[in-house]
Amino acid sequence: MIREDFTFQAADGAEIFYCKWADPKNETINGIVQIAHGMAEHILRYEDFARYLVERGYLVYGHDHRGHGQTAKKQEDAGYFTDSEGFEQVVRDVKQLTDLIQTDHPSAPIILFGHSMGSFIARRYVQLFGNQLAGAIFCATGGNPGLVGKVGRFIAERECRKKGRRTASPMLDQLSFGSFNKQFKPSRTSFDWLSRDEKQVDLYIADPACGNIFSAGFFVDLLTGLLTIHRPEEINKIPKTLPLFLIAGDKDPVGKNGKGVTQVYQQYERAGIGDISIKLYEGARHEILNETNREEVFDDIATWIAGICTRS
Repeated sequence: MIREDFTFQAADGAEIFYCKWADPKNETINGIVQIAHGMAEHILRYEDFARYLVERGYLVYGHDHRGHGQTAKKQEDAGYFTDSEGFEQVVRDVKQLTDLIQTDHPSAPIILFGHSMGSFIARRYVQLFGNQLAGAIFCATGGNPGLVGKVGRFIAERECRKKGRRTASPMLDQLSFGSFNKQFKPSRTSFDWLSRDEKQVDLYIADPACGNIFSAGFFVDLLTGLLTIHRPEEINKIPKTLPLFLIAGDKDPVGKNGKGVTQVYQQYERAGIGDISIKLYEGARHEILNETNREEVFDDIATWIAGICTRS
């Protein structure tokens, strides 16, 4: 497997870092997986997952979102999307990478894989651009934040007015993630909620591009996006025949230990989406690609993708 690194220029001039993983000896492409990573991490954390997929005949692409990884070239850009419509702009970035992929591989089916924040972005993507995909996987997603989300956005907007959109907000970070470790007491680190695999947790903590405190403006954008993707009128925009796969750990606090994920599944069913599957992994936490049972997770993903790409 080889990895190639590139950049593309978004419509507003932002330079977006992205990667392509491939086997140069493989002349047949079974399909393409495009990854949308989570909050406070970066695309290179998915290299093991990419290698697994490449070994099975797929190409893999993914980029660092605005405010993340190598796309955030300046310190002031870290943890910040953009000045206006940040969530929607990040979704458009994903679409722009899809367009680049389709230019190079016009006949290959594309599966969009989104983890955590990336799953929220992917869920918005299928509402706006679902016809470009063969299928989508929402990994470690969450349910409708409802009134809590509206209150959180109000607090974030107030923080923006008081301190500026780009100012890091420890308060909003604590409100968003402060309770996630409670169910894993006694905890070894503040990120035990990510995985049962202590080595993976330590790698995350040691990575300077992971676990940072994000800006008030980012939280406004994220909460706006969360509220948007749960509106029935937006869910009804998803193509009814688009295959969807929801996967999560049943001890993932982001998905309320599976309850929020199940709510999303049921909401999609009510909207008439006919090809939708769900799997909750017993005992697994938030990062199921970095969990102690990750081989099982990888295999389930590959089996689902193979079924979709065979049909396409």
